[in-house]
Amino acid sequence: MSTLVDTPTLTRAEWTAAAAAHAERADALTADHRARASRAEKHPVEDFLFTYYSYKPAVLRRWHPGPGVVLADAPERAGWRWYLSHGDGVEVDAARFRVERGSLYRGVVNLLRATRDRPAQFGCFGLHEWAMAYRADEVRHAVPLRLGRDGTDAVVETHDLKCTHFDAFRFFTPDAVPRNRRLLSRDGQAEHEQPGCLHAGMDVYKWAVKLGPLVPGTLLLDAFALARDIRTLDMEASPYDLTVWGYRPVAIETADGKAEYVIRQRALSERGQLLRRAVIDAVTGIGDTPGGADFLPSRTVL
Repeated sequence: MSTLVDTPTLTRAEWTAAAAAHAERADALTADHRARASRAEKHPVEDFLFTYYSYKPAVLRRWHPGPGVVLADAPERAGWRWYLSHGDGVEVDAARFRVERGSLYRGVVNLLRATRDRPAQFGCFGLHEWAMAYRADEVRHAVPLRLGRDGTDAVVETHDLKCTHFDAFRFFTPDAVPRNRRLLSRDGQAEHEQPGCLHAGMDVYKWAVKLGPLVPGTLLLDAFALARDIRTLDMEASPYDLTVWGYRPVAIETADGKAEYVIRQRALSERGQLLRRAVIDAVTGIGDTPGGADFLPSRTVL
């Protein structure tokens, strides 16, 4: 059971102001997507986070203080799931969340820790997107291929595929699968996930959503902003021609393109590591050591 003794407390004025500022920032981050949705329009880059992860903009608007913070005079939150009332205040009931969502909690924290502690690898050059289009009759995105069909296949055939992220690898075309350095599986995801991977960095947002009230609102929105920036590089370095959408290609088939990709990949990886550590610190309590090899089955990762 949680206790409010010596626990930091936010007055009603303080926490309602924080929640309002959070909602305003969330609305700004999702404004373009919501406007397009109202017109039944789609964007090949910016809408990806809302389709791949299936989280609606409303998910981003809900602010949580994270564990260990009391919200004074907050009766409207007393009925929120995984909140604990005590007198006039409420706080996140982290202990209950860890019990009721134990398998998910252990799986996410173990994966984040394993990724955090593994050396980053740079040199994949975003070829996972190329592998998803390799010798394909139909490509995943309704966008022209920058180098055409033969040029796209040639890039795959003249490069070493080093993908370490299962949720990218599982979309490789059948002909691309055996070209990867290793055959990846869901069961082995925690063994191969590494902080240089763009998609592992993008997934920090997914894990922040799944950990719900344990993640402070600022971290959730920072993770979303990182995922959005990662997706931009992901598609700029892809085989698709997005110039009509205002994106300049990162031509990873050239030496200059490879150099640019790695520089930006490193910067995004550093941001991902900072957020990964912050999420771990926020959601794990004193003496809390998730053990075992729990990880999320494939139907619950998105």
